[in-house]
Amino acid sequence: MHRNPTPDCERPRSGTRGCSQGSLFAPRFRDIEPLGKKHDKLRAAFSCGIEPLDRYLKQQACQDARNRAAAPYVLVSEDGRIAGYYTLSSDNIRIDDLRLDMGAPELVKQLKLPRYPAIGAILIGRLARDLSFRGQGVGELLLIDALTVALAMSRKIASAAVVVDARHDNARRFYTEFGFTAFPETRNRLFIPMKTIEKLFA
Repeated sequence: MHRNPTPDCERPRSGTRGCSQGSLFAPRFRDIEPLGKKHDKLRAAFSCGIEPLDRYLKQQACQDARNRAAAPYVLVSEDGRIAGYYTLSSDNIRIDDLRLDMGAPELVKQLKLPRYPAIGAILIGRLARDLSFRGQGVGELLLIDALTVALAMSRKIASAAVVVDARHDNARRFYTEFGFTAFPETRNRLFIPMKTIEKLFA
């Protein structure tokens, strides 16, 4: 499956960042597509500056795809470089893990579901941008595509939200600017209800 990436200055209409000046001069991109064998030679050159994320794409991502442990997607530039990638996998939100005295009822209300012991969700396990594409809207392109794919998947296999574990404060700010909300007592674990995503792309 090939998808044309969202143009750099096209954003969902609410709860997201506007275009940065740098994005106006972003290079052209070919596709956001599932990671495959044709990307083998491209993976070696990828460098986002965070060693575990680099190592994952180079050494683990293809195995995860084959074993269906995660679904990696890559953004490829016109000149044949991997500008960034993300992964999706199934997850769940355990109500027992939400402290009832720390706002769990409000989270359940936002998800608009009964208080089941566990609620199905989709996890963005990793999202990374190559350093050479810094300031060119790649992170936004990847996240918008990940949310688009997750929303489509949720119509076939029920998922109430998209969950992400932000690795540092900058990542947490990035996700909150797109409307993600932190779980109680887990500042860097965030979610966005699928109904909210649906409204963003309406």
